Amino acid sequence: MSRPPKITSIEKLLKKHQELIHSDMLKVVSHVQRVEDDWYINTLMIDGYDVPFRYKRKKKYRDLNGQCVNLTYYSIMESVAGFDLEVMKVVRVKRA
Repeated sequence: MSRPPKITSIEKLLKKHQELIHSDMLKVVSHVQRVEDDWYINTLMIDGYDVPFRYKRKKKYRDLNGQCVNLTYYSIMESVAGFDLEVMKVVRVKRA
């Protein structure tokens, strides 16, 4: 008798939150960290994508330039200097 396949934490997240997108093996071409209040705001630029991927951390995160990462994210709109820009808000980042 075979067991049913094990459901991963990513699959649970995607099932619970329909707007989430998960991508594996994305190459980081730029990683910038800046301090805002008590947070480090991390901005990733990914090879083949024209939009920034952003996430916050309480502590400085390791440099991801040139690394491949697995990201779970969703799209949001931000207004910068009167222009609406699409940004990907990252909820989970892991080095591949």
